[in-house]
Amino acid sequence: MIPNRPFRPQPATARDKLLEAAVRLVRAQGFSATSVDQLCLEAGVTKGAFFHHFPSKEQLGVAAAQYWSRSTGEFFASAPFHHEADPAVRVLGYIDLRIALISGPAESFSCVAGTMLQESFATSAAIRDACAASIGANARALEDDIAAALAARGLVEPRAVSLARHVQTVIQGAFVTAKALPPEAAAPAARESLGHLRRYVELLLSEEPSLAA
Repeated sequence: MIPNRPFRPQPATARDKLLEAAVRLVRAQGFSATSVDQLCLEAGVTKGAFFHHFPSKEQLGVAAAQYWSRSTGEFFASAPFHHEADPAVRVLGYIDLRIALISGPAESFSCVAGTMLQESFATSAAIRDACAASIGANARALEDDIAAALAARGLVEPRAVSLARHVQTVIQGAFVTAKALPPEAAAPAARESLGHLRRYVELLLSEEPSLAA
């Protein structure tokens, strides 16, 4: 069994057990390589239970992206950095938390939505849209703090949308490139990439507007 992540509660229903199994298996081997039989075995439920909750594997993929988005969204929304007074510190706190969550092999920290999106963007519009919504929600959660930090430093607010999207782009890219490395090198490389991102954002949101222009 592939270990669970601490920010998701222990699943109680057959549906949630299947969704949690999807998270583990997709991270470990991808969505395409994951069969309905494997999902049922990992979840400890029957195939009848699977099709009772999900008419198809594609519908399971959509629900898994939504489940991932909901659980991770709640986790990040409750993080302590939100209590910081300076919006720039809140933005950097988010990146610091993302760095802190990276450990072990790539399957232990990679994004379920990002993994499924790479595989399914051209074959399943439903999964693509669900995964895009998940990643987009993470970006939108940063926009207000980025906008406030930029405004406090005399910078134009519309840059907040593109910068929030850029943060997620680097995070997803770090996860992808980590998968190309030996397991012991994956986490250090991903943390290094996000460290560069942090320094860039810190410079952009510095107290000297001339540095961020």
